[in-house]
Amino acid sequence: MESDRTAEAEEKIVSVDLGDRSYPIHIVSSATGRFAAAVKKSISDLSHAVLICDQAVAALGESLREQLQPEVDRIDSIEVPSGEPSKSVQQFEALLEWMLQSGADRKSVVFAVGGGVIGDLAGYVAASFARGVRFVQIPTTLLAMVDSSVGGKTGINLSGAKNMVGAFWQPEMVWIDTEAMKTLPDRSYLSGLAEVVKYGVIDDAEFFDCLERDAEALVRRDEDALRFAIARSCQSKASVVGEDERETSGRRAILNYGHTFAHAIEATAGYGALLHGEAVSIGMQMAATLAIRMGLCQPSLLERQTDLLKRCQLPITFPAADVDAMLPVMMRDKKVAHGKLRFILPSEIGRVDLVGDVDPVLVREAIQSHR
Repeated sequence: MESDRTAEAEEKIVSVDLGDRSYPIHIVSSATGRFAAAVKKSISDLSHAVLICDQAVAALGESLREQLQPEVDRIDSIEVPSGEPSKSVQQFEALLEWMLQSGADRKSVVFAVGGGVIGDLAGYVAASFARGVRFVQIPTTLLAMVDSSVGGKTGINLSGAKNMVGAFWQPEMVWIDTEAMKTLPDRSYLSGLAEVVKYGVIDDAEFFDCLERDAEALVRRDEDALRFAIARSCQSKASVVGEDERETSGRRAILNYGHTFAHAIEATAGYGALLHGEAVSIGMQMAATLAIRMGLCQPSLLERQTDLLKRCQLPITFPAADVDAMLPVMMRDKKVAHGKLRFILPSEIGRVDLVGDVDPVLVREAIQSHR
């Protein structure tokens, strides 16, 4: 992996290819001076910037505002409370009202500055206001950088279901600066590594090998290792999104590996008890165990996955898992078809498939195996 990393340029640009809606993902480190130029290149007619910023990264939001100031006629900004509760109908409505009061129109451009919560929320605001305005993703957590900021999924939660209301709305560009994670707490940072590991399992066996060799460098936030891992993860997601933007062919469903279990864990444990990446880590363990019990893969897959997740300092069990509460949540999962449970399950490292009509008894056993 060392030779791969040293070959990486100081700025890596990954393209999400969607015809006339294609957009670049800029992956940089400490590239403050280049942000405004990158925005201007993607949005040449920018006249009104609307910054929706997580309170936790208010200083970054102010810095971005200052950088954009010479390039824009008008800038309005607002801070949103940190955490999953902000992905609510109430916060969504408040932001729409604020945009209206700010004089936003169809030429306004929304800038989402924060982690996945802000990206999902602000993206849905952009998709909805005036029937859709342009927006830019500026993710500030590792999880958002490799997952939620790429692919155009936006949305909010209902009281009993995560991401149940939303829209597909692609950004004009994604700006990823690893510098934004300098102040990110270790737990939040490590949570993002679960999604990085996921890409190796679902789509890129060679990348999984790289992660096995370089897990410790990622844990200590080595910038070269980080840019490489983020770029490779974004390339995987960009490829899948390019093939199945709106989840019509089933290809995009592979990105949900571990997530059916994870969303049920989050919903029943109470949002915030576990970080999303932590729930995904445990969910991948449950999914791999289910695959083994169904005879779809060898036990060695779970062994390798377990070892890598542990080296990334991620949880692999959840003692408080409530099987009876989780199953009804899973039945509301978007992959359920005609009342039958369906899961993304691995056959080998680098390949997963959508498997239907899964026996709930086996699902129970998989959950219990990781309590």
